[in-house]
Amino acid sequence: MPPLSTEAAVGRIVDRLALRFPTTKREHIASTVAEEYAALSGSRITTYIPNLVEHGARSRLQHEVHPLHRDVRPLAPAA
Repeated sequence: MPPLSTEAAVGRIVDRLALRFPTTKREHIASTVAEEYAALSGSRITTYIPNLVEHGARSRLQHEVHPLHRDVRPLAPAA
């Protein structure tokens, strides 16, 4: 099975994220995905780029929807 074209991969990622974030405009999701792709465009190894793009875009959108639910590590216990 040949790899998907960039446009097809972006379309599938946008579709999945639109289902996950139904209150977010599709255009915003698409631009977020495009920004994530642009950030990785110079990568030499391209096998995992779609996975990395989806993860990065999902993380950014999640923080926009729920800004207070950031990953916060608990303080280390006092010794």
